[in-house]
Formats: sequence, structure tokens, C-alpha cells
Amino acid sequence: MAFDAITVAALTRELSDTFQNTRIYKISEPDQNELILTIKGNSSQYRLLISADASLPLMYLTSENKPSPLTAPNFCMLLRKHLSNAKIISVTQPGLERIIRIELEHLDEMGDLCRKNLVVELMGKHSNIIFTDAEDNIIDSIKHVSHNVSSVREVLPGRKYFIPHTQDKQDPFGVDAGSFAATIAGAHEPAGKAIYMNYTGFSPILATEVCYRAGVDADASTSSLSESEVAALYDAFAALVADVREGRFAPEIIYDGSAPLEYAAVPLTLYHDKSVKAYDSISSLIEDFYREKSVVVRIRQKSADLRKIVTTALERNVKKLDLQKKQLEDTEKKDKFRIYGELINTYGYTVPEGAKSFEALNYYTNETITIPLDPDMTALENGKKYFEKYSKLKRTAESLTGIIEEVSDEVAQLESILTSLDIAVDEADLAEIKEELTQSGYIRFKAGTKKQKITSKPFHFVSSDGFDIYVGRNNLQNDRLTFEFANGGDWWFHAKKMPGSHVIVRTEGREVPDRTFEEAARLAAHFSKGRGTDRVEIDYLLRKNVKKPAKAKPGFVVYYTNYSMVIDDDISKIKQVD
Repeated sequence: MAFDAITVAALTRELSDTFQNTRIYKISEPDQNELILTIKGNSSQYRLLISADASLPLMYLTSENKPSPLTAPNFCMLLRKHLSNAKIISVTQPGLERIIRIELEHLDEMGDLCRKNLVVELMGKHSNIIFTDAEDNIIDSIKHVSHNVSSVREVLPGRKYFIPHTQDKQDPFGVDAGSFAATIAGAHEPAGKAIYMNYTGFSPILATEVCYRAGVDADASTSSLSESEVAALYDAFAALVADVREGRFAPEIIYDGSAPLEYAAVPLTLYHDKSVKAYDSISSLIEDFYREKSVVVRIRQKSADLRKIVTTALERNVKKLDLQKKQLEDTEKKDKFRIYGELINTYGYTVPEGAKSFEALNYYTNETITIPLDPDMTALENGKKYFEKYSKLKRTAESLTGIIEEVSDEVAQLESILTSLDIAVDEADLAEIKEELTQSGYIRFKAGTKKQKITSKPFHFVSSDGFDIYVGRNNLQNDRLTFEFANGGDWWFHAKKMPGSHVIVRTEGREVPDRTFEEAARLAAHFSKGRGTDRVEIDYLLRKNVKKPAKAKPGFVVYYTNYSMVIDDDISKIKQVD
């Protein structure tokens, strides 16, 4: 999700309300292109993080602090000189731009009262923090932009500050139904794109949200829309703009499972099928979203090496399995050779010397068949040759059957490890997956390596009826959950014939209601390879009927009597404890 102008509007409102009667107490520049302002007032202390990083521009209130370099950078020193103990007069957003303007009042060297502005531009690669005087002359900026870098605007000390108008977009606050309809009619492009390309402040996701609220396909061409559809679009557009103008924000994060998917300062009803976490503070939302997002990205990066090992081994074993199955198919003609040998032994006395074939009655099917012969061999020698072919193919089939079973188990294990990597949420999960790969020989154990203590625990949910439900995160944990943690009277769930987590419902001797069965089944579907599909078939039975064969792969079990249900993977309404 981009840091869009409506998010900036919500943040501006929050900062404006928070910073009344406050002063800047401390200024630090912990990282390149990043400031932390410590602000005091109203018997409270606040920290405002401002980042003009090109890849991730951010601004929000935070409780966390960062260590500063021993020598402060020049821009930080300049701000300290001018703004230490400066009073915050106002926090505003020009129009619906991705800009926040903080107006400050302080005493200069002569003791005279004067005003300055700290302008934060949150515009992707063009993000900047610009310090100006009361007449908008640039004093300095955290990034200098010369004419060689931008032909639109120089950001250098002494230049005049202005907001560049690089796109001809309309201010949504001044749009009426007629002008909206005219703009949409003349766009000749998808409805969603027509909104975010023509109106300031609308990101693609918010434009899609407007279309969804209006019941209009965001990909439908504006030229194909009826008058009623355009009117519905305007009503949805105007309602959202009115919420922004009046400060009616409802920040929320949308989750896809446990991973943050999107966020917005207004409700995103188009994600009605996803789980949602609401916030009172847009700063808290931004901080949580990017913290959680960074965790997900970091885990994906750290799991990349493990995933490569698993996918390489899986591809190799799948090719090996396909080849062995083809070889096994070739052995299916072994019984034909056995029958040839038996019929030659039975009727061979009638075969003339030097015959290339002969016909005989197959007493297994009562059909006459033609048996090829080597004319240079006697009938008995031909029979012996066919028996030898039969014996060789029989031995090959027996050997291949065992190998195929072994390779199939390896393929199943590797597929289950990939599923475990997909649901891994922290480094402890990755450590346990690495341990399984080491035990299985996919990762070579290095002598002298200290064995890492495993701290990963199963996911813990509580059903609507108050039953504890536990979900294994990987194969080793599945084994412990099922055979060490669970009792015989607990219920066990697993996706049918596909990799997935073991799910345990702790009964403690109580009868489990249908709703809890359904919620446990949804968890088993969600934490399986079938995640994301409309329906997943789930097997469930009492834990005491689940067995682990001797020398079986981690997480592999067998059972012979079970119930089944087909269910979706929506776990948004199931409470997760930890």
C-alpha cells in the first residue's frame, strides 16, 4: 500500500490534534534521510519519526527511539540551531497532496519572534524534508535537488519553495456531480484508473474501493458505463471525500492470514472476505503495518536459502519418480513372458524345428495367442528365455516398487516442508525446518556446529465455544503436537491427501460442538497446501486412532477410520491467542 494522500490527511489530523500547545524538545537524525523529533507539551512527550527514504517514505508517532550518530549531520545541526524549543503553531496538508506542513514559532538570535516551516513531502523517490522561512524561501533540505536532477523544481538553499504540479489533476474537494460525470465520460479508460488519474489524493486501491462501493467493475471502460453507474460512482466518491474533509477516518489493516496485506485510513470494503484490525490512531497503524510487513519480508528473505534447497531436491525427486514409474510400467509385460514360457513348456513338443512362431491356446483366457520364437533355438530354450525375462522383470518391479514408495515419501515430505516455509512467521520456525532438513540429509551437518535450541511453539487459537485449538507449524512440531502434547480423547484434523499442519482440539473430556469442529477444520484447510482454494476436504478423528509407522518421515501418520468434511479456509473469525 502506498503512503497515499488520504493516509496523509488522517495523519495530519492526528498530528494537529496531538501537537496543540507543544514544543520541539529534541531533534536527531538516526539514519540517512530520517529525523526523529521529540516533542513535549500537555504533560506528555511524543516522538515523531519522519523518513524521506526513496523506497519507503514514512511519518508517524512512535514510542520507540533510535540511537543517533556521535556527530550530527549538517541538516540536523541546522534544525537544532533554529528549532530547539520551537512552538508548533499548526500542522496542515496543502490540498490533498502527499505533503505535511509544520508551522513553527521560535526566537531568533536577537530574541525576536519569527516563524519557520518544516515541509515533509512523502512522494516516493521525490520525498524530502524541507526547511523554509515564513516567506517560503528554502533554508535547507535533507536532500538537495539541483537542476541537473530535476527540471521541474530545484530544492536548494535560497530557492523559493513551491509545490510542483507535474500532473494535471483536479482537487476532489471542489468536484460536483456534473464535472465528475464529464471527467469520467471523457476518460476512455478503466473506471478505477479514471479516478486515480484525474483526482488528487486517490491511489489505485482507493479508486478501486470507490468502484466497489458503487457496484461498478473497476476494470470496466468508462465509455461502457450507464448514467446510473456514473451517478453511483459519484455518490461513492463524494461520500469518501466528505469523510476525509470532515476527518471521519477509520484506520484499519487488512490481513491475508497472518500477513498484513493492505492498510488504509478509511474502511476497505472490497476486502470483506479478509480479516481486519481496526485502529484509533493512524500512527499506530502505520508503525504496526510496516513492522509486521518487514518481519514477513525478512522471514521470506531468510527462508530463501532453505526454499532453494527444498525446491531443488523436490524437482530432482519428482523427475526420479516419473522415470521410475515409467520403468515400472515397462515391467507390466512380465506376466506375458511367464505365460509364453508356460505355454511353450506345455505345447512345445508340437513346435517344428526352426519355427519363428506358433499358436497355442492360453488356458487362462481360453483364447488362441501367437508366441514369437527364435528359430535358432529349440522350443525348450525359447521357453527358458521367456522365463528368464519374466524373472528379471519381476525382480525389477519388486525393486522399483520399494524405491517408488521411498521416493514418494520424500516428495511428500519435501512438499510438506514447502508448506511449512509458507506459514513460517519467525526465525524459530525456520530453525526447526532447517533441523528437519539436516536430520533428513538434505543439509549437511557441520562438525562442531552448536545445535540451536528450538523455541517454536504451535499456533494457539480458541474456538467460539471456548475450546483450545493448536496448529503445528512444521513436521517436527506436528509429531510433538500429535504424539506428545495431545491426549487420546482429543480430536485430530488434517487436510486430506495433501501437505498441511496437524490440528488438535483439546477436549478435556467435554463434548465438542459442531461449530468448533468446523473452526478446527478451517484451520486445517488454511494451514495446508489447499490454502486459497474455495473448498478443502478435511479428515478428522480421535487422536488415539492416529498412528505413526516405524521409521516414518517427520509429520507422516496413518489412520483407517475417520470422518470427513469439505470446508473453506476462512479463519478471520477464529481468535488467535499467540
